[in-house]
Amino acid sequence: MAETIEIPEGTVQNILEQESLKWIFVGGKGGVGKTTCSSIISILLAKVRSSVLIISTDPAHNLSDAFQQRFTKSPSLVNGFSNLYAMEVDPTVEHEDTTGADGMESFISDLSNAIPGIDEAMSFAEMLKLVQTMDYSVIVFDTAPTGHTLRLLQFPSTLEKGLGKIMSLKNKFGGMLGQMTRLFGLGDEFGEDAILGKIEGMKDIIEQVNAQFKDPDMTTFVCVCIPEFLSLYETERLVQELSKFEIDAHNIIINQVLFDDEVVETKLLKARMKMQQKYLDQFYMLYDDFHITKLPLLPEEVCGVDALKGFSRNFLTPYKPAITRGTIEELELKVSTLAQQLKDAEADLERLRKGKTKA
Repeated sequence: MAETIEIPEGTVQNILEQESLKWIFVGGKGGVGKTTCSSIISILLAKVRSSVLIISTDPAHNLSDAFQQRFTKSPSLVNGFSNLYAMEVDPTVEHEDTTGADGMESFISDLSNAIPGIDEAMSFAEMLKLVQTMDYSVIVFDTAPTGHTLRLLQFPSTLEKGLGKIMSLKNKFGGMLGQMTRLFGLGDEFGEDAILGKIEGMKDIIEQVNAQFKDPDMTTFVCVCIPEFLSLYETERLVQELSKFEIDAHNIIINQVLFDDEVVETKLLKARMKMQQKYLDQFYMLYDDFHITKLPLLPEEVCGVDALKGFSRNFLTPYKPAITRGTIEELELKVSTLAQQLKDAEADLERLRKGKTKA
């Protein structure tokens, strides 16, 4: 008889131990707890790294809610930390800040708007350029829902296509562009060389970052999901797309898992646990070489630094139910709980009877 190999419960310890990591993306379907997970990962990294930056690229921006602190598009020190910074940016509107900039910035912005998709790509490039000038040990991205994230990862190729179009226009109308700048008395900043130099500089940044994104020693993607069909499907699609983009992914966090913690189980709880277990089994079957971390569903939200720190223990030590079924202690606790519930029900009934008598 073949021996059953037990798969050890996963944690995110491998991410903390990989000192070469520079970029960590956290993403998945909407509403699965990406912001909470990315916030906790950044808190854990702050314990082992010299400086950590967490960036939210989700237009909904829940980072401020998670830490209960207002963040902007500039890095701010997170309250209670000396080496953890946070910022919230929206790559889709970042280029609007160039409205009051110099002529060249405005021209580049207008030019980028003429090519579908390149505006976001160049805005993202500007953000990465800003980040690279800062000396952070590791950068964590709290990304938008899957579709938006996949577009974000496609920006380098989008930019390269856009630059190809611009270069072809330059070959066709380069001379005309130079004549027009002289005709209208525009300065050298609108010259052909200046414009192409600006665009080429952006391309260099993107290519450099793109190379880092495809390096598993420097970049990894953490997939966050819940044990339900749609989330399983979305995670599978995400993992396949990441593989296509040559981006490393070997960690999955399954959030909102129901553990057998209730002394007296209800039919609904049993049914939900049975459903979740079916999808948990599928996750383990599909991703047997991944680090899979299971997080419990809590009765309250995880908001604020203290709550995030408290919940972070489940990222390092697999959660274990407080109750062991089939033991004398479990049955004694069950009898005690049912007796208390009966006592409370009898008291409620007595109050109702007294109220009815008075009426």
